[in-house]
Amino acid sequence: MTTRRAFLTQAGLFATGALLMPKLTSAKIDGKAGLQLYSLREQLPADPKGVIAKIAQAGYKEVETYGYSKEHGFFGLSAKEFSNVLKANGLSTPSGHYGMDMLFAEGKFGELDEAIEAAQITGQQYVTIPYLGDKFRKTGADLKNVAAKVNLAAERAKKGGLKLAYHNHNFEFDNIDGTSLYETLAKETNVTLEMDLYWAVRSNQDPIKWFEKYPGRFHMVHVKDMDKGQPELNTEVGKGSIDFKSIFAKAKLAGIKHFIVEQENFKIDPYASITESSRYLRNVLLG
Repeated sequence: MTTRRAFLTQAGLFATGALLMPKLTSAKIDGKAGLQLYSLREQLPADPKGVIAKIAQAGYKEVETYGYSKEHGFFGLSAKEFSNVLKANGLSTPSGHYGMDMLFAEGKFGELDEAIEAAQITGQQYVTIPYLGDKFRKTGADLKNVAAKVNLAAERAKKGGLKLAYHNHNFEFDNIDGTSLYETLAKETNVTLEMDLYWAVRSNQDPIKWFEKYPGRFHMVHVKDMDKGQPELNTEVGKGSIDFKSIFAKAKLAGIKHFIVEQENFKIDPYASITESSRYLRNVLLG
């Protein structure tokens, strides 16, 4: 007969052994968990230092910036001040989203040059184009023109020791004269493709097929889950309908090093939300 004491002893030994055993079911993915600051766009302007501290407390190691201008910096902090706040909280920033309408409208590099300067000060490796207005992408000829300007911008960024990246929404996958903006950028440029997994899946795209077609091009991804009942909304990573485990299994093929959570809308407290997403990303998906 197994006594209660013997059972508890055996169970304790088993639990200890299980803790010491290496994980056999999943391999650790080489990458860092980050947060796109746009997720907290309503909170940041009032208290950027406090918000950054809460992001670090939520378990993130990196942030991706947005909304920089030479006049206002990052949320009222100069690039140097902002960099110091990140460092004080054990955070780094691999990438920033910088508006570049001047480049596509007039072929001017003023905004890009300001972005390069800010990226250099904060230690970013990527200057990322976050959005392309619809007036620049109506025809196949427009797409080729966009690709040509992206290549010019990439060369300018390279001279500054940086890489250019492009972040997608859904329209990049629309058929335009037999092709798409995403396909054009993949074929006719060599920039990093920062795939927003939510927008790709919502556009009925299979991220894995893109990884297989253009391996090594996706150094960053936006990890944004899709609400099961309302696909037009986001939810905490791991609670939605996107099969991140299958996608992350191809991370090495894709070249992903930075896994950046972004959530554009919330049903629960934003800080509770980003903490839940961080925990799932770090403990379940990255291993």
